[in-house]
Amino acid sequence: MQPTRMIIDADTGIDDALAILFALRSPRIHLEAITTCFGNIATEQSAENTLRLLELAAPERRIPVALGARKPLVRPQREYAVHVHGNNGLGGVELPTSRQQPVEEPGPELICRMARENPGQLTLVTMGRLTNLALALELEPQLPTLLKRVVVMGGTVFAPGNVSPVAEANLWGDPEAADRVFSAGLSLTMIGLDVTLRTRITRSHLELLQLKAPEAVQPVIRFMQESLEYYFDFYRHSNFFMDSAPLHDPLAVIAAVHPELLEYRPMHVRVDCESSLCAGMVVADLRPIPKVGSEISVAVNVREERAVGRFLSVFE
Repeated sequence: MQPTRMIIDADTGIDDALAILFALRSPRIHLEAITTCFGNIATEQSAENTLRLLELAAPERRIPVALGARKPLVRPQREYAVHVHGNNGLGGVELPTSRQQPVEEPGPELICRMARENPGQLTLVTMGRLTNLALALELEPQLPTLLKRVVVMGGTVFAPGNVSPVAEANLWGDPEAADRVFSAGLSLTMIGLDVTLRTRITRSHLELLQLKAPEAVQPVIRFMQESLEYYFDFYRHSNFFMDSAPLHDPLAVIAAVHPELLEYRPMHVRVDCESSLCAGMVVADLRPIPKVGSEISVAVNVREERAVGRFLSVFE
């Protein structure tokens, strides 16, 4: 089986970092590029975190990192999620400086160029606000036919939101971008809180990795242990999870290469942009004959133990 050729779009916080590290080590993924966005932290800090992660993981080839959008399409920038990810986005963990620099090409332009050069071959996994993809769609209207697939970590249909009663953070942070993306006709799969909140890494998992991972991977395991302490603390207070935290972004990457680990349902959806209370809500038309929205594939169930096992396995 040929590896999935992938671009990751991230606002590189703690779970984004885990997802990037998974993608770098998975034999099923050929990571082509990473674009960065605002959200958990500022775009520049996201790029810096990404470059330092690449330095830590030391992939055999150079993976370009491009800076993307710095603010939402039309709304003022909201506060960054430092209460979730720490001031630097990595739970306060300081990684060594990277020898690599970001490329000059902006993130949305990089997505368009690579899609044109590789029509039907690239899977884009978004793990932050959908601003970069919305801007790329403006630059290249044919993008829905050029990208093989888009996997979005974001949204929720049946589970409560995590920044409002009904909205998940990535869509809430730029609802207009999310609605444009969901309405664009992309081959799109939404991996939202309905499944990510059930797929959790624990302190015991990390202890197991420390015992089983080869010596060359131990620096990565130490980073995971140190950064996840901040994440565990947040989820203990916010969700009453004890010594565990959801693998939000890693599950989106896992779903891109192991779709059999999840159950999906086609839904017609729009993203609410009008209500102050419900901005960012995924409004799914679940009537027998839906009349509102565009059809996407929504993950509604997950084999969580197997998904966590897939994540852990690449580090052993």
